[in-house]
Parts: sequence; C-alpha cells; structure tokens
Amino acid sequence: MPNFITEDQIEQALLQRLQHVCGFDVLECYTADPADLNDGSGRLDKRDVLLPERLREAAIRLNPHVPEATVDTALAQLAYRRQSISLVAANREVDNLLRNGIPVRFDDAQGHPQQQQLRLIDFGPDGAKTNKFLAVTQLWIKCTSPTALADYRRPDVLLYVNGIPLVFVELKNSNVKLKTAYTDNLTNYKHDIPQLFITNALCVLSNAVETRVGSLTGQWEHFFGWLRVNDEKEKVDRAAIADGGTSLERLVEGLFLRHRLLDYVENFVLFHRETNKIIAQNHQFIGVNHALAQFEERNAKPAGQRGKLGVFWHTQGSGKSFSMVFYVRKIFRKLTGNFTFVVVTDRDDLDGQIYRNFLNTGTVKAADAAQPTNSEELRKFLGQNKRLVFTLIQKFRYAKGAKYPVLSERDDIVVIVDEAHRTQYKSLAENMRAGLPNASYLAFTGTPLLGRDRKTNEWFGDYVSGYTFQQSMEDGATVPLFYQKRVPEMLVQNEDLSEEFCQIVEEENLDEAQQEKLEKRFATEMQVITRDDRLETIAKDIVFHFPRRGYLGKGMVVSVDKFTAVKMYDKVQHYWKAEIKALLGRIAQTANEVEKQRLKKTVDWMRRVEMAVVVSEEAGEEEKFANRKLNIKPHRDRMARLDAQGHDIEYNFKDEGDPLQLVFVCAMWLTGFDAPTVSTLYLDKPMKDHTLMQTIARANRVSPYAIGGVEKKNGEIVDYYNVFRNMKKALKDYAQGEEGLDEPPVRDKDALFTLLDEAVEQALAYCSAIGIGLRDVLATEDVFSKVGMFNGFADVLLRSDESRRSFYVYENTVSALYEACKPEVLGRNKARVVAALAYLRGVTEALVEQQDIDKVAQRVADLLDESVVVNNADGFKAKEFAAQYQIIKRGRTWDLSRIDFDKLREDFGAAIYKNIEIADLRGFIAHKLELMLAQNSTRSPFAQRFQAIIDKYNAGGSSTEQYFEDLVQYSQDLATEAERHMREGLTEDELEIFDLLCKDAMTQAETQKVKLAAKALLHRLKEEQPKVLVQDWYKTDQTRRRVRSAVAEVLNRELPEEGFDRAQFQSTCDNVFHLVLDYAAQGKKWAV
Repeated sequence: MPNFITEDQIEQALLQRLQHVCGFDVLECYTADPADLNDGSGRLDKRDVLLPERLREAAIRLNPHVPEATVDTALAQLAYRRQSISLVAANREVDNLLRNGIPVRFDDAQGHPQQQQLRLIDFGPDGAKTNKFLAVTQLWIKCTSPTALADYRRPDVLLYVNGIPLVFVELKNSNVKLKTAYTDNLTNYKHDIPQLFITNALCVLSNAVETRVGSLTGQWEHFFGWLRVNDEKEKVDRAAIADGGTSLERLVEGLFLRHRLLDYVENFVLFHRETNKIIAQNHQFIGVNHALAQFEERNAKPAGQRGKLGVFWHTQGSGKSFSMVFYVRKIFRKLTGNFTFVVVTDRDDLDGQIYRNFLNTGTVKAADAAQPTNSEELRKFLGQNKRLVFTLIQKFRYAKGAKYPVLSERDDIVVIVDEAHRTQYKSLAENMRAGLPNASYLAFTGTPLLGRDRKTNEWFGDYVSGYTFQQSMEDGATVPLFYQKRVPEMLVQNEDLSEEFCQIVEEENLDEAQQEKLEKRFATEMQVITRDDRLETIAKDIVFHFPRRGYLGKGMVVSVDKFTAVKMYDKVQHYWKAEIKALLGRIAQTANEVEKQRLKKTVDWMRRVEMAVVVSEEAGEEEKFANRKLNIKPHRDRMARLDAQGHDIEYNFKDEGDPLQLVFVCAMWLTGFDAPTVSTLYLDKPMKDHTLMQTIARANRVSPYAIGGVEKKNGEIVDYYNVFRNMKKALKDYAQGEEGLDEPPVRDKDALFTLLDEAVEQALAYCSAIGIGLRDVLATEDVFSKVGMFNGFADVLLRSDESRRSFYVYENTVSALYEACKPEVLGRNKARVVAALAYLRGVTEALVEQQDIDKVAQRVADLLDESVVVNNADGFKAKEFAAQYQIIKRGRTWDLSRIDFDKLREDFGAAIYKNIEIADLRGFIAHKLELMLAQNSTRSPFAQRFQAIIDKYNAGGSSTEQYFEDLVQYSQDLATEAERHMREGLTEDELEIFDLLCKDAMTQAETQKVKLAAKALLHRLKEEQPKVLVQDWYKTDQTRRRVRSAVAEVLNRELPEEGFDRAQFQSTCDNVFHLVLDYAAQGKKWAV
C-alpha cells in the first residue's frame, strides 16, 4: 500500500518542483473572504481569470512597436467571456489568438498605417526566458453560470504564462480515487466557472499515486498518464511510482519545463471537426519530437542515408494518425522551407481517412491539398507546390520493364508512407523512389514492417520512435484484449499452412493467377475452411454469443474471402430470425415476470440490430457470385447507399448510436479503420504476423460510450480458425518491442475470470473490514430476504462519504469484470455475490442520490435471472432460473412545505439505523436544492452551506446527532427560502432579478423600488415591443448590444438613485445582462 499523502503535501511538493526545477514563480492568492479583491492577483473583478497587470506588461514588452492604447483594445478582445458560443468554440477561438496573436491595426510614429499580430506568448527559441511563468494557488473565482452550485470556486493550482491561465491542476489525497477529481471537481468547475477554461490548454488531475492529463472536451476514459520524461523506451515501474507517489513529479519533468510547455501549447493541441479538442499523449509528444529531430538533421547524414527519415512505429489505436498531423503541422510552423508532403497509402479508405483528418483539424485547407487520380496529375500537383498530396501507391504503376519517369527533382518533398506493409517492398515502391529521387521518406506504421530483422532500414532507416501494443495497453491508450476459442471442434488443425496461402487470402480482389492457385494448390485448405456444416455451426455460435455479451459494442465477422463473408451473413441472418422467434416463444410460455422482461429486452435489442457485408468491388462480381449461387447486388447496394442524413455505411458503423452493429468482412476495414465501440471480433480466416496484429487492434480502441450502463473495459477476440497458434510469435515481434515481456498483452479470456474472483474477494474483504458481514449472508440460501441485515449494512456504509465511495469503487470493479466475462460467466455461479454487491450499492444510492429503487431491483433481478447453465448436449440452448427476493428500504417522498420538523426529530431519535435516516434526508435536500438553484442562481450560498455541513461531519467535526440536527435546521431554512417569493409578492423569475439588484442595507422604500424595477425589467424583456429577445439574439454583437441597452435603460429609470453610484450601477447592469445571456446560450427559462 502506498503511504498516505495529503492534498496539501502534494500541492507543496508540486510548487517546489515547479519553482526549483522548472523556473516558475509562485503566487498564493488565498483569502478568508472569497469576495476579497486583495488577493495579490491584481484583478478588479473576481469573475476574471486573466491577471491584467502581468498580461499587459508582457503584451507591451513583446510588442514594443504597438501603441499601448492598441494593446489595451486587443487585450479586451482576449478578455471577452464569449458566453454566446460553446465553451469548446470559445477555447478554439482563443487558442488561435494565443498561438498566432491578435490582429491589430495602428499608425506608426511616422503616421503610416500598420497591421500585425499582437503576440501574447513568445514561442520563439528564447521563449523560456522572455515569457513569465507563474504557478497560482487557491485563487477564488466567482461563478458565472446561472445554475452554479456555489458562489465561488477555488482551483488548487493554475499555471499561467504571461498572466494567461493555460493549465488547470486538481489535486486529491492519495487515498481518494482519482476519478473523483474528474467527476466531482473538473466537471463542476467547467459548469460553474467556464471562463477559466476559455484559455485552457490542458487539465491535470493527480493524487500523487496516479496523475492524468486531458483536454477540456475529454471524457475520463481519454485522460492519460505521463510517466516517460525523455524517451518512449524508458522503463516504467508503475508499482514503485504508485508506492512513492511520484507520478506528478514525472509529469512536471516531462511536460512543465518551460520550453516543453511552450512547445506543447504551440504544436500539440488540435481541434477536430471544431468540437473535439485533442491534445498529444506522452508517447506522441516524445515520438513526434524525436522524428522531427531526425528531419532537421536530414542533410547532415552520410550519402547512403540521405532521404531516410526512419520508421515511426506506434501501435494501432494509440493515435498514430494524429501523430502524423502533429508532425506535419510542426514542420510547417517551425521550419523554413517550401515543403510538400506526399502521404502514401495502399487503400482508398485509408487515403480518404487521412485526408479528412488533415482537413478536419485545419492543418491544411482544401485548396492546398490534392488527391491525384494518376501519376500525371501527381506530377502536376508537385509542380504547383501543393502543401499536401494524398495518393495510393498503386498510382505509381507503370508498364512492365519500362523506366519510370521522374515526377519531380525537388529535395523538399517528404513522402510519408502509412501502413503499406507489403507494397513498400515491390516494384511500385521502386517506381515511387525513381519518380521522386530527391525526396525524403518516413514510414508511419502500427506494426513493424518486416518483424524483428529490421529490413526496413534498407528503405527508411532506423526506428525514430517506438510505442508498442504492450505499452499502449499499460498506459490506458488502448483497452486490453482477451481471446477465446469458443467452438474447439471447428478449429482448423493444419499447422503447415504456408506463408503463401496466408498472403493470398490477405488480398481481397485476386487476379486470375492467384485465384487459380487458391482453387488448385490450396483446394483442401479452402474446402476445410468453407465447409457448409462448419459455417453453420459458427453462425449459430455468433447468434448465441453476440446478444449475450456484457458490453454490447459493435462486432466484425472476418471470413476467408468475399464469398464466405456473404455466406456467413446469410446464415447468421437465418439463425438470428430463428433465435428471435424462439425467444418470443419463451416469453409467451414463462410465468416469471422477471424472465419475461429480460427476454423482451433481448428481443427488442436483436430487432434493432442491422448487419451488412463490406467487401471491395471488382469487375464482373455479380457473375462470380452467381456462379456460387450467391447474390452480391443487395450488399453492393447497401454499401453504396447513403442514409437520410447523407451518411455512408462507414459513418453508420462508426456512429455508436446507429443500428448497424455487425459487419461481415474479409479484408476491408481491417487496417487503419477506427470505430471505438467495436468490442468483438469473430475470426475465421488464416492470419499471421502484422496482418493478425492489425486485425485484432480493431477491438482495442478506448470508447467513452456506455451501452445500457456498461462501459467498454476490454475487447474480445473469438477465434474460430485457430489463429492464435500464430499469436505468440506475432505478439513477440509486433506487440512487445525489442525486449519482450513475460506477460503477453493479449490473454486468454480465462484470465478475466481470475481477475473477477480476485475483485470479489477484495470487495468482500473490504466489507468485512468495515463491519459488513456480507460473506456470512452469502453462505445462506435466502440472501435477499434478509432485509434487516441489508438495512444494517447500508447503515454502516452511510457512516461517511469516504467508506461509501470506497465501496462503490470495489463494486464498480466487480460489476465491470462480471460484464466483461459474459456470456461464459453466466454458468459459473457468480451472480449471487455480484447481485448482493449491486443491491447494497443500489440501496445507498437510492437514499443519498435519490435514485429509483425499482431500477436497482430490476438490475438485481436481471443478474440472478440471466445466470445460464449450458447444456453440453446442445451448446446453444440455455436453462434459466427465477429470482425471488425482497426490496428493502425506499427513499421517502417529501414535501418541503409540509414537513413536521419536530416529528422528524422524534422519528430520528427512535430510529435503529440513524445513518440511513440521515442519508434519506440528505438525499432529499440535495435534490430540492438542485431544483431551487435552477430557479434562482443567487441561492448559491445555500449550496455552500450544505456542503460545509457535510464536510464538517466527514472531517469528524460533528456527531451523528448534531449532523442530523444541522440538516434539519438547514431544511427549515430551505423551506423558508422556497416560499420567499410569495412573501415578497414576486414570481420566482422576478425574485431572481430582485436578488441580483439588491444591495446591502436598503430602506423599505428602496426595497419597494427595487421590486418594481425587477418586475419592469422582466416585463420589458419578455413582453414589450420592440422585442429584444429575438431568436438567437445572443449570437451576434448587434442583438446583444440591444439587450444590454434595454437592461440599462429600464434599470436607469426604475432603480432608486440613492445608493447606486455609477460603478455600482454598471456592475448591476453587467450582472443582470450576463444572467440573461447565460440563460439564452443554454436555452433556459424565459431568455430564449
């Protein structure tokens, strides 16, 4: 167990390292009163996050020829909070200003008009010295969201460059699960103080044991570690790092040295399709910079090595395509030269995907990119100095024996070869090099091109970066993969299949010679693989397995050739319909309501599922398929069809919500195809080496998309062919790097059952340690009828938030592993313990979080009911049993206005399970408070007070009885607040504006005037002509100015003159306008 490290200790260690290792200054801004402006930041408004004095000083220093008045105008543009657009759009807009400067116009000393970019940050070679780096701690920031849950927020640490906050750091005690920093802190901060994230480059979460980095749009699953400082090959001892609590130190040294932070902000931040912010992971940052160093030294290499930029080997699923974008962008931005990049692939779909990546990240404009249709067009584009050319290696085809012509003798052409595993070593590659004799060549690949013998040196030079399958999985950049042989009697046992056979079946469109060889020389092998009874058995198994998995992600069936892919589609469709019919029969027959509901759910899902064949097109294909009594036309029509939104089949399959769930392929979509929700591959095709590694990687993508409440934790490979006899060698060559590892990165699914057993044991041990005897109850037959015991268990869990949340972590782990083990686990007698843990969690959630207990009950029922006992005589039929149990504690239904608080106290005194009573009351308060804050944003002090009561109890500052009394008193005050609008003679909306307009110590007459002002303002905005709250008014400056003017006009007329000086009046107008603007931008209430 790692030593306990407090949040304060982590913060102090971080600041020490930032100061003494990285050269940051440190500023602590804590004040006892959050509203106190004397915090050392120099801000004039607590809503601001920029440090104005530091920002202005840097802008003037970096732009000495720009008049100070022009600087001030430009900085006002940076400071604008941009509520009318989404947070990511605002961040993207400001990212451009930070990287490229703010465009300004002014007259120079001679009166000549000038225009230039006002630099905010110096990204030049001396930037580490010319910029000012500052770590700010405990900075109070006033919330600007109308539905904020607090008045102020105080981030732990913010990293500033020239007065601009670029890095957000949230810290937790080492015994707190790091995910809470994301779910409880970062998520709330983005909601409550969005202005902090407009300039944000990256977010850091750490509890010292673990540290993760992510972007403001990143889901938790896409936050990543940063454990390597200088090289991807650095040995990482994760256990030692966790024990020593040094994960944050490694991030600081790897990323926050001043020159590295500037490099990262300038060159390693992307916006994909304008809505998704992508930042480089550890291996991408190091790898791209290593590759760039090779590029800069290209002309200094000896003659035999010139033009060889090396091999960039990053495993599939680790973001290799974006690494390519980072590489090209940095060269364009940082190096002088008229470079043209020629990106070469060997497949149309890969070519289109890479082309779109460059366009969708703004790396190149459509006018500066090209996709030539032939070598003549390629020659033309190279002569036009296009910045990026995307082409297939097949475009270098030429008459056999003829000398390939020179396309360009330019020496500033960089050829990037992506995933061309085979074609790089044949005549087409030789033609390419003859056509571009002075170009430089760099290979990007997810698998080493020719295994461990490193023959790629002949073409490209040495490896410039290496990031293996194993490293990617350990870092969480990809999910682990597990395999199983589900129908052993169907496995092909021939150990002597030649390399030539595997190569032939890799190709999708065979020429006549290949087809003849396949039909004659390998006739026996093909007959075994495509035997009809064998395909029937596999189809039945797919129909049994696919709907019964835990994570119902998308799937791919990989067949030996196009004809077999169509056959498999037909057979699976046949048995799919038969399975639905059989399930409907069972639904009609069963008297068990739980079983009936579960089966209906399965049938509904199966009816929604769509399937498709995806194979490449070739001339005369309809006749070829017809000769085998198959019809390709409906499949070709589906592949060509666009849906109602104009999306093609590839888009549909990548769309996690689209009903296209299962595709049948033989070669297409097996390389360079990224669909994160693919979780299952059914392999029935001979594969070896890089092809096998490329294929299985389709299931290893990280996906934040939960399906039915189940998250993707791993990918599954179902092996029907016996492919995995080749896996050990493939993993050694392609997945584990030069050193190799004892533990393979793709494991037998049996390992998951071991992990599940260990997780269950840890969960039960934790329960025992805190006084919950769940193990004893599980030893009895009637687990779920022991209502009193479960009440007692819940009461123990509810003693503190820490014990409850720790239990949730254990239960999460067990639940996730149980889902990953489906469907095989259903026959292994694990359901009772998983259900008991889920039941106990559900009971506490129903109290604390006001969750629906009926959903908990249904979840437990499903867990018990779906437990399957497989009949060995018929592997595809299941026997089910019913679950009988009793629902325990339900959360009460409350009406705040009618609570008898004295009776509430009396009931608590007599209660056996006092923690349950407290949790019930607390859950009700939290729900009611959320509703009241949505009605009136000025009630945030109530939220702060509520949290303070909880924190005091969790810290041991109050007894159970005092805690309950504090909550009761709070409830009484909340009830008084809920009725205040009636006492004031106002509607809820009028009360909110009234609260914004109020100032301290008003007379009765002033109070009445302020009420009338609130009524008048709301009436003007909602009812009066000319209408100012027109459709989408918040999106343009002109309409925003009209609303602001209307607010000022009404308040100037209606507010009492006494007590509202000019500054206070302006501040009041700003507060009201920003409330209206925020509501409009969020589509809420009357402001739309």
